[in-house]
Amino acid sequence: MRQLFDSDTWREIFQSIGKNRLRTFLTMLGVFIGIYIYIALSGAAKGLDNGFEKEFETVARNSMFIWAQSTSKPYAGYKTGRQIQLKLQDAEELKRQVPEIETLAPRNVSGVFGSSPGVITRGIKSGNYSVFGDFPEFTKIATKKIYDGGRFINDEDIEQERKVCVIGERTQKELFDEDENPIGGYLEIENVSFQVVGVHKFTGGGPFDNDSDIFIPFTTYKKIYNTGDNVAWFTIAAYDDADVVKVEQDIKANLRRIHKVDPSDEKAIGSFNLGEVFKKIFGFSNGLTFLSLIVGIATILAGVIGIGNILLISVKERTKELGVRRALGATPAEVRNQILIESLFLTLLAGIIGIIVGALTLKGIDAFTQDVDLPYTNPTVPIPYVIGSLLLMVILGVLIGLIPAQRAVSIKPIDALREE
Repeated sequence: MRQLFDSDTWREIFQSIGKNRLRTFLTMLGVFIGIYIYIALSGAAKGLDNGFEKEFETVARNSMFIWAQSTSKPYAGYKTGRQIQLKLQDAEELKRQVPEIETLAPRNVSGVFGSSPGVITRGIKSGNYSVFGDFPEFTKIATKKIYDGGRFINDEDIEQERKVCVIGERTQKELFDEDENPIGGYLEIENVSFQVVGVHKFTGGGPFDNDSDIFIPFTTYKKIYNTGDNVAWFTIAAYDDADVVKVEQDIKANLRRIHKVDPSDEKAIGSFNLGEVFKKIFGFSNGLTFLSLIVGIATILAGVIGIGNILLISVKERTKELGVRRALGATPAEVRNQILIESLFLTLLAGIIGIIVGALTLKGIDAFTQDVDLPYTNPTVPIPYVIGSLLLMVILGVLIGLIPAQRAVSIKPIDALREE
């Protein structure tokens, strides 16, 4: 340890490096590239994780959307092309048959999927907006941020078929004055007066939502639009430990059974499995992180081996010098430590530069993607990963340095002094 802080030690190290600057630089380049690749790829993978989580931060990870389509095969006396219609009672049957379902929210909508948006009026102001019929359970799957003073649809609204609504930010801006509090105000949906009980902030949480959506109780919706027990689609969340792909398959199989559809008809029931997408994205991200680890370690190892080779050449070139030091009383430990410190210094220097350049690259990528509409944000490498890479370099630097160090110790002073 004392030798580590000895100025003579460092003077000799820098003299050795200075004699072969290009060779030393090229050797360190391997370690630099290895750690740079590791930092850059790991950070890029993390940016993908962060971006996808931010894009769907308000939606349950194990969620999916199920809707009905037309049959593509004849079955049980029914012809091909029969339109399937989901029913409210299907929800209870699914919850009984598929225990992995944590939350199921039937939904209806007017104004999307090919239908014309409804004209919503308030006094002389009006606009076209999508109106959703929802249950309170929907917010357990897709969280809605409601501004202070407001609320979402609750159980009493459902039971009493209340004429209340939750509006979006854009709806508020277009139908209400700038300094007017919309909570408690009224607007007309299908010529029926609804009281505003909340304003939701649009967060991009899901494939069916935007900043102008209006939410009303499901039971009220079916009276206003005369939909009876029809359901447009089910929004479903499975338990965290459930296999979302299997849950989706079980749900579709049960719906085919309920609606007398050929069990092999894959087109009759449509779906979008967000949980499966999450799984694929994070699987890709984890694979990218693992790849960066393998490539980084391999490149670092190659660079460290190069440093070891350079030090072996350096030891051979300094044979006479080392012999003189041994003859003047330098102990084997002092000679060994001299080479180990040099090996460790070169390895850490290249690694730290690689970490810094990698971090600057990630910062540049982050700045570039700020204004780009991509699910990508804040590409960073966790501190434990950085510390782990530094420890790896220390270990490899010491291990590879032992070879030239032992070579230096094995030189006999009398043989070294004869060296020309």
